[in-house]
Amino acid sequence: MLHHVEIWVADLAASTASLGWLLTRLGYTVNSQWANGISYSCGEFYIVLESGPDAKKQRHDRLAPGLNHLAFHAGTRQDVDTLAAEALDHGFTRMFAQLHPYAGGVQHYAAYLEDAAGFEVELVAAK
Repeated sequence: MLHHVEIWVADLAASTASLGWLLTRLGYTVNSQWANGISYSCGEFYIVLESGPDAKKQRHDRLAPGLNHLAFHAGTRQDVDTLAAEALDHGFTRMFAQLHPYAGGVQHYAAYLEDAAGFEVELVAAK
């Protein structure tokens, strides 16, 4: 089981407005906050968004070696659709729109979203 994930971001305020919004919408709560970061927890697991002086100020490249995306359980198909629609008002764009909601295959109902910094999230419906 994962303990935590730390994501370095170029712009903490922008990432908090997009990824932070999504995390709270998915049931995570703000665990701690400091000048260069914020931590969101769900149970014992937590996700950190951090932008300190060592973080490069560049767009995330999901195709480069490293993290491609995070996938979250997002409830029913209707929950996924509602959340994906709301996310568009919080800095996300829909990826693979022509294949939505089956971009991951006909047995996989999900929304693929990208924030302005290039970070991808997948919202997966329960089977």
